[in-house]
This record gives sequence, C-alpha cells and structure tokens, in this order.
Amino acid sequence: RFMCAQLPNPVLDSISIIDTPGILSGEKQRISRGYDFSAVLEWFAERVDRIILLFDAHKLDISDEFSEVIKALKNHEDKIRVVLNKADQIETQQLMRVYGALMWSLGKIINTPEVVRVYIGSFWSHPLLIPDNRKLFEAEEQDLFKDIQSLPRNAALRKLNDLIKRARLAKVHAYIISSLKKEMPNVFGKESKKKELVNNLGEIYAKIEREHQISPGDFPSLRKMQELLQTQDFTKFQALKPKLLDTVDDMLTNDIARLMVMVRQEESQMPSQVVKGGAFEGTMNGPFGHGYGEGAGEGIDDIEWVVGKDKPTYDEIFYTLSPVNGKITGANAKKEMVKSKLPNTVLGKIWKLADVDKDGLLDDEEFALANHLIKVKLEGHELPTDLPPHLIPPSKRRLE
Repeated sequence: RFMCAQLPNPVLDSISIIDTPGILSGEKQRISRGYDFSAVLEWFAERVDRIILLFDAHKLDISDEFSEVIKALKNHEDKIRVVLNKADQIETQQLMRVYGALMWSLGKIINTPEVVRVYIGSFWSHPLLIPDNRKLFEAEEQDLFKDIQSLPRNAALRKLNDLIKRARLAKVHAYIISSLKKEMPNVFGKESKKKELVNNLGEIYAKIEREHQISPGDFPSLRKMQELLQTQDFTKFQALKPKLLDTVDDMLTNDIARLMVMVRQEESQMPSQVVKGGAFEGTMNGPFGHGYGEGAGEGIDDIEWVVGKDKPTYDEIFYTLSPVNGKITGANAKKEMVKSKLPNTVLGKIWKLADVDKDGLLDDEEFALANHLIKVKLEGHELPTDLPPHLIPPSKRRLE
C-alpha cells in the first residue's frame, strides 16, 4: 500500500515528505483499512523530524480514529505541529471559535504542559475566499516555513539523540534480562517462577534503578515488557557481560561527546536556509516576503508581446499608484495585487517574474505583466517558472 513519487523539485533535495491516508470516521471504514493504521504511524513517528497534523477550519472534527492516531504519537509531542487549514473559508469571529475548540480538543488528547503550536492559514494557490485575515495567514505561513527550514540543521542532532536513547535502552535491557536469568531455578518450578517474575517486574525495575543509578525514563514500558516476556523461555536468556557494558559506557561517555562537537561544527557551516525551491524560495525581499530568482534572460525583438493589447487598461491603474520617475514601489504594487485575493506564495512568484530588472520597483510594462500573470492564474492556468519570450516586456528584451 506504500507508494513513492520522485519529483524534480529543489524542496525535496533537503526534505522527504510522507503523506498519510486521510482519517476515516465510522467503525466500518476503519476496519476496512486491513492494517493497523495507528501502529504504522507510530513506526513513522519514531523516525521523522516533524509531524504536522492537518485540520480543516470549516469542518473541524476530531474523529475516534484521529484521537487514536494522536494518542499513538505519545512520547513524540515535541515533533508535533498543527495546521488549521482553509481558514479563509470562515469569518474572523467564527475562526476564533474554531481555534478555541481545536485547542480545547487537543488539550484533552495531547497531555503535555506545553501548548501545541497551531498555524492558521490557507495552504493552497487558489484565491482567498474571505481575505480579511490575509496578514495573519502571511505571518503564520512564514513561521511554519521557518520551522520546516530548520529541520535539516537539526536532523543529525536528533539521530544522535536517538542513538543515545537506544544505547541506554540496550544497557537497561541487558540488566533486566540477566536479572530474570539469575532468578530462574535450574530444575523444577520454572513456569511458576516465570509467572512470579513477570508479575513482579516493577520491583525488578526498582532494584536495577537503585543498584545501577539508572533514570526511570531509560526503562522500557512495564506493561509492554510484561506482555513480551509471557512467550519467552527465561532459561535461554544470557548472563550479564560486563565487557560489553563497559564498551557501551565508553561510547556514551567519549564517542558521543566527540560526535556532538562534530555535529555542532557541521551545523554552524550549513547555510541558514537549507530548504529551497517552491514556496520556500527566496528571503524576505520584495513586498510578498519572497526573494528574486534568476534573470528572465534575453528576449527576441520580433516576438509580439501578448500583454500589449491589455496594457492601456493596466496603465490607468498604474498612474493612480503614485509612480515616481516612472516606477511604483513594491508596497504600492502590493496594495493593488492583493485585490486578486491570491495567496502570498502565488503573488510572490508573480512579483518575482514581473520585476524583470530586479530593482524592487515596477515600471508600467512590468506592472502590466504582473496583472497579466494574475489574470492567467485566476483563469486556472499554471505560472511559468521563467518568463517565455512572448511575456518579456519589449524594453527589457536587451537585458542580460
């Protein structure tokens, strides 16, 4: 049931994205999956750097299965972020109610002292249905992107922490197994002794904790361990091997410390923005919080400029936006461009294409181009990655 797709997108050079099937409501649908959904998610949760839970603002519902899924993510709360999506489909007052209801519902399931971070927005490229909260959506989107962009920097550190956790668990496991082996009789009463030891496993944990000064957090789940031990033959367990334990201790004390220094050095040498491409493109330059890409390239003089026929209409708007020396600022251009209700990720891309000479200002031709691209997008077409010759303004066709 697991499918993989490879796409030529620079975002995927830095991160891999795992998309889970949608949450189902109703017992019949849940049973028909044919596999343990929560267990599969738990397996992935242990191995990923970030878990994003998506909720639709206009139909907020935490079904029984979703509750089970969130409970399966226990011990990974630090990785969880929540996105309240399609928030442009409801009015501000209702959005506040939905946000409050979501926080209350999550508080009952995610049992942590820290409040889980919820990002509110509309994460698609369609026009915003109710654009009243555009500024909020912009800020939330930038915060979420920054959070995702930090993941490659922290990935090595997380793997190192997992290695430390696993080493400690292996060490504790050795103490538990050898203690059970030591308690077993050589000849008679093996089964009854085994039952007694499984029932009293909590006391064995406490004894090991005291004798070896081990933190309670390093022990495996008591209930799960008792379940697994039911089917084991204790007489085949190994006795403690101090040499192997010394090797683990040496690794935790010395090797990990050296690795930690190397990871820190590597981190400091990494660029601040690791995830690039797509909606992550660029920095905070420009009026839409997105940077500029490569130049549009040289145009061809005899190709007709398709924007020309609509330019007189766009010129009328252009001259109402207070041009100085024939150009308008990014802030003034933004005031007009947001009237399209397109989200910032899309308008940022349009700005990047329209600002052909990369001076952070738009002249009348560039402004006309920006409006043409908005029209293209609103008609349901995809925006080009780079300007094709028929879109390059005539006066910019000799630019390198």
